[in-house]
Amino acid sequence: MKILICDDQAVIRDGLEMLLKLEQDFEVVGAAQDGAEAIELAAQKSPDLVLMDLKMPGMNGIEATREIRTKFPNIKVLVLTTYDDDEWLFDAIRAGASGYLLKDTPRHKIIEAIRGTVEGRSFLDPAIAGKLINQVASNQKQPISVLAEKLTERELDVLRLIAKGFNNGDIAGQLHLSEGTVRNHVSAILEKLGVSDRTQAAVIAIHHGL
Repeated sequence: MKILICDDQAVIRDGLEMLLKLEQDFEVVGAAQDGAEAIELAAQKSPDLVLMDLKMPGMNGIEATREIRTKFPNIKVLVLTTYDDDEWLFDAIRAGASGYLLKDTPRHKIIEAIRGTVEGRSFLDPAIAGKLINQVASNQKQPISVLAEKLTERELDVLRLIAKGFNNGDIAGQLHLSEGTVRNHVSAILEKLGVSDRTQAAVIAIHHGL
């Protein structure tokens, strides 16, 4: 797994690089000190995932995430920051981040989140996951019929499980489908909902009461 680190603090970049290099299946392909450099390195190195800080001088992590996800939709972005403010969280998810972790997350959890994000799962730090759910739940829910007009019954079944945090293998087991079929359903769901990743699809699902 090719990983790009983006953080404005050199000590954090160096520490993360040392941590990630301990994993045999990880390759750190670059380290950026701001969002603009992260975009440049993403174009040059084609990483599988960018480990993105948010509050940085110049171009911040929100802007960089949005740009990377627009230009390089196959590159995942996993936020790793000290900020748990609602505004940062919601903006990062809207920009296309697949996950959001705080920097005091244990090492093994960061490693797990990186592997899972590359595989297509979404990770939210428990400390801030409730904020996202509460924000969505506090808004007036749209009728499920709105989704039913866009998605097939089977796609709705898959979306319900995405909203619960299930990965493709789990969904396949629950619905007695092959993982390939589930992947096809997930791709169709993302396209029909006009979103770039599972996290955004899950937010829409919760907003519609799934």
